[in-house]
Amino acid sequence: MVRLTLALEESVLERAQSKAQQQGTSVDEVLRNYLESYAGGQRERDRQEAIRTLLDLSSKAQSGSGGRTWTRDDLHER
Repeated sequence: MVRLTLALEESVLERAQSKAQQQGTSVDEVLRNYLESYAGGQRERDRQEAIRTLLDLSSKAQSGSGGRTWTRDDLHER
């Protein structure tokens, strides 16, 4: 594994650490995931494949609304 050094304002790192802690992770993990996605690594390929599969399945779906339309109030019963 390679170590990476970044130069950034201390306040940015503090905010990032706080946000990561709230999300139950670390700044290292957030950056690792971002760089993996940015570089087009396995996680990104898996995500893209999942999206393709979902879109393919949705295009083959036989379901529909049966011609029914809904109003905003129907969808958000109060």
